[in-house]
Order: sequence, then C-alpha cells, then structure tokens
Amino acid sequence: MKTTEQQTARTLRAQGCSIKEIERSLGVARSSVSRWVRDVELGGNERAALATRVTEGRLRAAEQKAAAARIVRAGYQEEGRRRARTPNNSYEAGCMLYWAEGEKGRWSVAVGNSDVELLRYFADFLRRHFGVCNEAMRLHCHLFADHAERQREIEEHWLTELGLPDTCLKKTVLNVYSKYSEKKRANKLPYGTSKLRVHSTRIVQTIFGSIQEYGGFERPEWLG
Repeated sequence: MKTTEQQTARTLRAQGCSIKEIERSLGVARSSVSRWVRDVELGGNERAALATRVTEGRLRAAEQKAAAARIVRAGYQEEGRRRARTPNNSYEAGCMLYWAEGEKGRWSVAVGNSDVELLRYFADFLRRHFGVCNEAMRLHCHLFADHAERQREIEEHWLTELGLPDTCLKKTVLNVYSKYSEKKRANKLPYGTSKLRVHSTRIVQTIFGSIQEYGGFERPEWLG
C-alpha cells in the first residue's frame, strides 16, 4: 500500500488541490488519487479556490485552442491570397459570387438563392477548384405554402439541376399561410429558394483570403 503517497494526497486535497493537480504532483494514477481522497471534505475557502483554479484552467485551455484554430484559419486565408495572384477567370468569378451571395461564417461555405443557374455554377466551382465531391454537399430547400403539393417535385428539380444524389437533401422548410394571408403568392418563385452548403473551414477561409486579395482590403472578422 502506498501509505506515504496516500497521506500526502489527502493533505493536498484538504488544502484545496484538484485531483488532477495531485496526480501530477505525486506521479500516481488518477484513479488511485480519486479513491484516496473521496472522503476528504473541503472547507469553504479551499472549495472556492479550487473552483477558481479549475475555471481559470479551462479558460486558458479554451483560449489556447481558439488561438491555434485562428492560426490554421490564417494559413488558409494566405493560401487564398496566393491563389488570387494567379490569373484564373473561373476561380475569380466563383469568389466574387461568394462575396456577393455567400454566408460569411468561419466554418462552412454556403450560398442560398432562387436562381438554379447560380447555384449550379457555385457547385461546379467547388468541384473544380476544391475537389468537393457530391456527397459532401448539403442542399436545403426553402419553399412557400403554395408549394406544398409539389414539394417532392421541387426537391427533385433542385437535386437534378445541381447533379446531386438524394442523400445530399436535408429537411425542407415549408412555410405556411398566416391567418391574415389572402393566399395570392402563387407562381412567384416557382421552385422556392435553396441553399448549398459544404462544411469546410479550409474552403471558406481560402475563399475569404482570395476575396480580400482581389478587393485589396482586410476583413479581420472573417478570420475571427
């Protein structure tokens, strides 16, 4: 029995040390420390001090993780800037489309529109310049109340036009008429709107870097 280590562990615990701190200090298994000190009661001051240290430790870990992720995003943006310095009309057009119509989140690339040609162009842009396979794309349809009877037809229309399999289709949002509506919206946007999304920090940050290079400006909030 590790009597000396056990007693030291109990003393440290009574002083407000965490199990993780005791484990590191004594070089023993965390399970042993937990067993040795499970009946040691902490005073009010020791409990408060321990809670503060644990919270601060978690905050530091979160800050370090966020800083590391930011460095990765900055690297992707630099790659985008390098791409923009090489003339390529189709790549530039895709980036400009995203600047105008795309979402500006940090972790995924997404464009929503009612124009199927626009979304088809963007899907081809992702395939051609980023090697995105169809299975990685997600399609979100947003339909209006008068589309209810044609929902499946409309979903198939978008999938076919964009060259995507059924597995890419996410749950469709279907609006309903309000009690104040006169139900006169019929035939406007016959296929509703759709959003094409790919979850990729690399792609969206590369595009952001290219846009800034083309436009000659800095947008720090895109980096985060």
